[in-house]
Amino acid sequence: MTFLTRPGALALLLCAAAFAGAAPAAAPFTVPVEYHKLDNGLRVVLSRDTTAPKAVVAVYYNIGFRIEPQNRTGFAHLFEHMMFQGSQNLGKMEFIKLVQANGGVLNGSTRFDFTNYFEIVPSHALETALWAEADRMRGLAITGENLTNQQGVVKSEVRVNVLNRPYGGFPWLDMPQYANVNWHNAHNFYGDLKDLDAATLEDVNSFFMTYYVPSNAVLVVTGDFESAPTLAKIRELFGKIPSPPKPVQPDISEPKQEKEKRATKQDALATRPALAFAYHAPLTNSAEYYAMGLLEKILLSGKDSTLYQALVQRTGLTGDVNGGINSGLGNMFNIQGPTLLVGSLFYDRDKSADQILKVVDEEIEKLRSAPLEKAVLDRAIVKIRSDLYDAIESTFGFGRADLLGSFALFYDDPNLINGLEERFRKITPELVQKTAREYLAPSNRTVLLIEPKADAPSDAKPDPKRTAPKSGS
Repeated sequence: MTFLTRPGALALLLCAAAFAGAAPAAAPFTVPVEYHKLDNGLRVVLSRDTTAPKAVVAVYYNIGFRIEPQNRTGFAHLFEHMMFQGSQNLGKMEFIKLVQANGGVLNGSTRFDFTNYFEIVPSHALETALWAEADRMRGLAITGENLTNQQGVVKSEVRVNVLNRPYGGFPWLDMPQYANVNWHNAHNFYGDLKDLDAATLEDVNSFFMTYYVPSNAVLVVTGDFESAPTLAKIRELFGKIPSPPKPVQPDISEPKQEKEKRATKQDALATRPALAFAYHAPLTNSAEYYAMGLLEKILLSGKDSTLYQALVQRTGLTGDVNGGINSGLGNMFNIQGPTLLVGSLFYDRDKSADQILKVVDEEIEKLRSAPLEKAVLDRAIVKIRSDLYDAIESTFGFGRADLLGSFALFYDDPNLINGLEERFRKITPELVQKTAREYLAPSNRTVLLIEPKADAPSDAKPDPKRTAPKSGS
């Protein structure tokens, strides 16, 4: 669900974003972080940045794909759409109109471990955005008409993004279903059409009353604002919203995989074969997880990555290779539960999956058999540092709010954002090798092949950037 602003306002925000990146490169970079908790359990993160006259408001709810109700696949995403259908004081779609009328942009998305909503507005409209978010947290306009309408919208989205598109769902939606065994991690989180149809008003009301409550949420405000009056306004708007205790989370743990899995999926719309491989990643926020992040950069990031050099430059087995941790649905930082390091590629019919996997295995075995050279580790740290700061400043500054909201929601520690670079720098070549030996083992891998229709033209080249939905839902 992506909503764009008027051209003039968008130009203003683009200009503001350009100014925001103009700080001297030599200055040490620290994200200001204030962390507060209201009596009703709402966690509040404030991060002041006066380089441009804009503000970001983001609300993160601790409910994502993983813990939606069984037999209601796609429900978390469907509910995200319901959040734009009206609240106590705003009618259908008036939330969107209010933000746009104030020169802002907005969006919402559903991910594995959260659903988030954000607005980017000129600073003078900050109070308006806060009021609107508080209004829908206090209560939605849940009607049969709105539910039926949004069921149709989401089903159409599923058809466009998955069912009627070549390589639809590959590998971002497909791979978790093949690699995982716990239903919470392994179901079709975009939604089966019959499950989307089965959602009832009772389901919607129960979901809202359980998960969309202050005790299960984080509010983030970043940008040009004064902290004291902003916090006072937040207390006034959000502090009196009733909240039950934080809901109990189900067991989302994933058992250790003991042997390699291989699967083939037929795709009548595909024109060329495709291959994806996935390894279960270490526990998020552990030292091994950060080592896995460096392995991602070494294997899959950029044209100097080992798999690009081996599969594209040296052997010509494919024209490109893509992937990463939490690939297609975010980054390695905005996920908390079990996740995967995924690589994917397309190839011609005169090549074979076994040829490709042989080269992949050779490159991975180099990482498992000996500690990294310091120069290789240093390059990986440069890449991760660059990606981190790109993420912080992405989407007109929303990336900063995304990391702060994720870290507050997952670890009760938004200030983790300021320790990430140091945590990567502490990773040793020996730990990288140890992590590769344990987590890049053949027994920890799932391989998925996409088999095209036999008579499909083989010269058509799929665009992997169009196989997953945009950053919004």
